[in-house]
Amino acid sequence: MKIILKNARVINPIQKLDSKLDLLIEDGVIQKIGEISEKVVKDSQIFDFENKICVPGLFDMHVHLREPGREDEETIDTGSNSAAAGGFTGVACMPNTSPDIDSAEIVKFIKEKSKKNLVDVFPVAAATLNRKGEALSPMAELYEAGAIAFSDDGSVIKNAGILRRVLEYSKMFDVPVIEHCEDETLSDGAMNEGLVSTILGMPSIPNVAEDLIVARDILMAEFTDARIHIAHISTKGAVELIRQAKKRGVKVTAEVTPHHFTLTDDSLKLFDTNYKMSPPLRTTSDIQAILEGLKDGTIDCIASDHAPHAIEEKEMEFVFAPNGIVGLETTLGISISELVHKKILTLNQLIEKLSINPRKILNLPIPEIKEGSEVNLTIIDTDLIWTVDVTKLKSKSKNSPFDKRLLTGKSISVINKRQMYFEDNYIRI
Repeated sequence: MKIILKNARVINPIQKLDSKLDLLIEDGVIQKIGEISEKVVKDSQIFDFENKICVPGLFDMHVHLREPGREDEETIDTGSNSAAAGGFTGVACMPNTSPDIDSAEIVKFIKEKSKKNLVDVFPVAAATLNRKGEALSPMAELYEAGAIAFSDDGSVIKNAGILRRVLEYSKMFDVPVIEHCEDETLSDGAMNEGLVSTILGMPSIPNVAEDLIVARDILMAEFTDARIHIAHISTKGAVELIRQAKKRGVKVTAEVTPHHFTLTDDSLKLFDTNYKMSPPLRTTSDIQAILEGLKDGTIDCIASDHAPHAIEEKEMEFVFAPNGIVGLETTLGISISELVHKKILTLNQLIEKLSINPRKILNLPIPEIKEGSEVNLTIIDTDLIWTVDVTKLKSKSKNSPFDKRLLTGKSISVINKRQMYFEDNYIRI
């Protein structure tokens, strides 16, 4: 099937491409860029994307798909549908499933289950068996089966000795270790430690719980000359530690979530468990440091940390409710609204943080927009005003603090693996 994308502004920072172009796509390959002849037009399905932006398919490097084990919360299929609706053509799924992704069989299961979907799914394997931090997982076997990184996400790698061995093994494959940075002896609270937690009388988690592990991990990465990636950064201290480490040449990268650059612990005064997450929401000063880190490149990418939970799990006492929110379908809209329209980042910088840099960190091919390339695109309307409605999310779970939030900017289509998602339908191309 031939399709033509007309009048889109085509942007790819790594190609230094920013121009209004037409694209002819046939059998999943970009056949022509530029002026398309009338003869070809007659045989093609045409999509007019005037005033829309066409970019390399977005990639979310921190997603929880819950399968295997908690298919009541999310599955590979429903998570992929949610990703497509949010503008993502690829995701990396984290290992805290049931059982954990600590065997080659589970890695292969995920890859097999996802291969028919438009969205590419890349498993991140557990760094230690059962993510307990006691014994290494079979890292070589997991890598050969298709794991693209290692992490005990949901938990920190327990001690420096285990971390050293994980880093040394990961260095053999030149893949990153993705760290959930929280000292567990300081992180048994339910929210950020500060004025609000004191007023609410809530058990709390201080910034230093994150900063200590970020500092440890940077030192261990420096010692082993291996790659460390700091997940869902939330404190100004962590931002500065990473900034200084990069200046020293340490192989450290970092991500931030939309909720950590938009929401503060003031939100918890409502006792709404959709604002409960790990790491917790911090303060305005932390957000300001994060925004500076995004601007100067200290923070490499934006990830959703999509963490679906069943309604009955979230609807309980705040202290006992699980951490996490769904985010695949709101990440792009929040990022455009809060970063691009507020001139924190340029559109090109946002594309780098949502498409280019995640793939660089994970050693994945970066889609090119040129003749002969397999098509992998996201079409964005940066001026589309819309309201988040959790009842309409494609995810199985609805735990979002952004319900009813007005956003400007949204994906209107994604194209990948000879499929196009447009107006809530999948089209074979």
